[in-house]
Amino acid sequence: MSFPADKWKKDFPILAQIVNDEPLVYLDNAATTQKPTVVLKAIETYYRESNANVHRGVHTLAERATTQYEAAREKVQHFIHAAEPAEVLFTRGTTTSLNWVAKSYGEANLQPGDEILVSVMEHHSNLIPWQQLAKKRQAVLNYVELTEEGLLDLDSLRDQLSERTKIVALAHVSNVLGVVNPIQEIARLVHATEAVLVVDGAQAVPHMPVDVQELEVDFYAFSGHKMVGPTGIGVLYGKRHLLEQMEPVEFGGEMIEFVYEQESTWKELPWKFEAGTPNIAGAIGLGAAVDYLATVGLAAIQEYEHELMAYLWPKLMTIPGLTIYGPLDTAKRSGIVTFNLDGIHPHDVATAMDMQGVAIRAGNHCAQPLMRKLAADSTARASFYFYNTTADADQFVEALLATKEFFTHGFN
Repeated sequence: MSFPADKWKKDFPILAQIVNDEPLVYLDNAATTQKPTVVLKAIETYYRESNANVHRGVHTLAERATTQYEAAREKVQHFIHAAEPAEVLFTRGTTTSLNWVAKSYGEANLQPGDEILVSVMEHHSNLIPWQQLAKKRQAVLNYVELTEEGLLDLDSLRDQLSERTKIVALAHVSNVLGVVNPIQEIARLVHATEAVLVVDGAQAVPHMPVDVQELEVDFYAFSGHKMVGPTGIGVLYGKRHLLEQMEPVEFGGEMIEFVYEQESTWKELPWKFEAGTPNIAGAIGLGAAVDYLATVGLAAIQEYEHELMAYLWPKLMTIPGLTIYGPLDTAKRSGIVTFNLDGIHPHDVATAMDMQGVAIRAGNHCAQPLMRKLAADSTARASFYFYNTTADADQFVEALLATKEFFTHGFN
């Protein structure tokens, strides 16, 4: 492999530590990624040199903070190829972004009997807001099925799309199955029925080039902390004409134009949605993360993760009793490996792996309907990123084998 994963790994100080007397192998990247030194420094520098509220002051620090905050918005705009900065709203994360769409666009545009379409692979963040919206507006929530391989069933999607469908909400990449959904093709199907497409991009934006205009999505949500940025900052992209129709979800300072005794008017996009003091440091940190990922190269990251999975897969296939969920063709998935070992609870697997320095996740991964579909109460999940090396993959496999040996035979 020509990709210099070892080089990039050195930019992440947390990865150099020893955990339980073993070198740390961090494989919980689908939950959150680690932060490079340049992101940490950007946040520290803001607090040391520019800390002030944005948009409200004329003094030097306020103007400096505002410039940096809005520069971060422009960086995100170019990163996802939005048409203009006004289409980029800063939120607390993917969950907040999806809730804003459901509460603002959804409540204003759904009538009793209208239909919302999601898939059974969705993270709870892209499911519960639509459940609540359907209840509130007396709409119908339907589900796109999966193929036996674990892919989104496009025939099921086509069959369920109708003139009653108003919103389709789908993940770009599943946080459990690792499958990459064909969003551009889906967008064309959805728009043929005049519905809008809402995409959960939390597991996509960090791992592959994303062009929201080329994908033809109406709304696209993602989180900073899953793309080497800070926690507490995220993005909602929306097409201008849709955002202009929407009412803000939160009200207060910053987002107003004029306030009278009985009514108020809102600022123009994007500020009408950003009430109160925003996460300024988070936005600046996200801007630094965008710069960093652009330097690494999203196309290179995507290619490397495919190569890393191709390296790992033959090794996993030799482990007896290992069940992997989702497509077995690595070309159809991201760097997420969700699995179970026969006879061993996933939490025991994760604990045993941690004792060997390997950090993975175990549980339902905020996808309980999918767990039921897979006939699994919970699963273990290893999720790789561009700073994971082939040595990390080897240590993961060795730890799996040692875990299986321990629970099967014990150690003498």
